[in-house]
Amino acid sequence: MLADEVNIGKDTVRKIIVEDLRKRKSCSRFVPHSLTPEQKDRRIAACRDLIATADSEPDFFKKIVTGDETWCFAYDPTTKCQSVAWVGETSPRLKKLLFQKSCVKTMLVIFFDWQGVIHKEFVSEGETINPVY
Repeated sequence: MLADEVNIGKDTVRKIIVEDLRKRKSCSRFVPHSLTPEQKDRRIAACRDLIATADSEPDFFKKIVTGDETWCFAYDPTTKCQSVAWVGETSPRLKKLLFQKSCVKTMLVIFFDWQGVIHKEFVSEGETINPVY
């Protein structure tokens, strides 16, 4: 676009941007979420507790029931390359959160133990979850 706007060659524009202005293209890196240092420390402490308990009880992992929930969006978020930007030579890499808000979404809720899935449910936004045990 710059080459067409100022009526010069694309190679000349590239040379000015890269060599003279010392800019480079940088794509965003997807990160699931950002944690504070305190949140990271709590995760480390929880993992150490789990390891200690598992070492002292052989059947510990068979007693665990865990669950997870995730929002499933009804559209494709922008790709890393769609958010490309020219940045300085020493600029840090750009970050882009993997999930962004959408007007239509569904939540997947799942619970499982060491043998597999024990409960799963799809919930559209605005509905309530009625667990079945």
